[in-house]
Amino acid sequence: MNHIDNILPIFGYGLFTFMLFILIEPFFYKLVIRLKLGKTLREEAASGGVAKIFRRLHKKKQGIPTMGGMLIWGTVLLTVIFSRFLSYKGYVPQSVLSRNEVYVPLFTLISMGFLGAIDDWFNIKGIGKKKGIDVTPKFFLLTIFATLGAWWFDTKLGYDTLHIPFYGDLFINLLSIPINIPFIGYFIVNLYMLIFILVIISTANAVNITDGLDGLAGGLLIISFTSYGAIAYFKGKFILAIFCGIIDFSLLGFLWYNIPPAKFFMGDTGSLALGATLGIIALMLNSLLVLPLIGGVFVLETLSVILQVTSKKLRNGKKIFNIAPLHHHFESIGWTESQIVMRLWMIGSFLAFLGVIIEFIGT
Repeated sequence: MNHIDNILPIFGYGLFTFMLFILIEPFFYKLVIRLKLGKTLREEAASGGVAKIFRRLHKKKQGIPTMGGMLIWGTVLLTVIFSRFLSYKGYVPQSVLSRNEVYVPLFTLISMGFLGAIDDWFNIKGIGKKKGIDVTPKFFLLTIFATLGAWWFDTKLGYDTLHIPFYGDLFINLLSIPINIPFIGYFIVNLYMLIFILVIISTANAVNITDGLDGLAGGLLIISFTSYGAIAYFKGKFILAIFCGIIDFSLLGFLWYNIPPAKFFMGDTGSLALGATLGIIALMLNSLLVLPLIGGVFVLETLSVILQVTSKKLRNGKKIFNIAPLHHHFESIGWTESQIVMRLWMIGSFLAFLGVIIEFIGT
């Protein structure tokens, strides 16, 4: 296949996904309104304590429909199924449903999407001590999903190296550790699996933390998935590049309705699913060490929360930021929502571009 033959499916499936999103959106919006799936403002700050500043800044967003992430991963799933139908009928040589390139990221997207949907539902209905799945069971479920993915990578796909830019591949299956998982028992986890689990949990939570302003997480995710789509394409993983393109165009559909003022929000069902999937794709492309650049703003947002919590614990309650994560701090000092989103998009674009350049010249 020449380059045109490889690029056309990306835009073909992508445009199909975007149009599908636009067509389904009115029905989805009516459904979430009828079910009263409106955003509930959190009462506890990300860094602990009562979220007084947050509630003051976001009072106007109370009740706006959420769980838009279901529409994102739902249209991605429908497009993948449609590609399988086209392949079955002989209209295309190969579907997007590739065992080696798409099984794991698609499974991650859907399974984490369901976990996030349950968390959103609990939040909306006020279930749980903190209106959502409590931290311990949520972390446990995230770990289970990540462990299943790590096992598949290790036993079925044979991943065991970590690429270091300007150095080469480093074999890292040098350590095996028995981990006791409740209800399952001891599970032998090697070093690569441990890194895998850490990455998936971290990326899922980083995107979840960043999803706090209209258009912010959606735009940054488009930048990240486009970057990894380009890396996948030039590494010859064309099916994975198509999958990244499908996610991008689904996010474009979401962003059409999510830019300020948002018609509906992504919710945990979107942020957890897309964050974990981003981490999976970085691992599949053996491009993990440029992920902190390609997802640079997600890293900055997460670090702001970590620094805030650490400062409050070690400095008798003293804070570094007015409010964490970082985008809410900028709100508190007077930046408009659009200014924050656009500026963080710019920073995210620059860091992602730098990450892609390092990936290509560092091979």
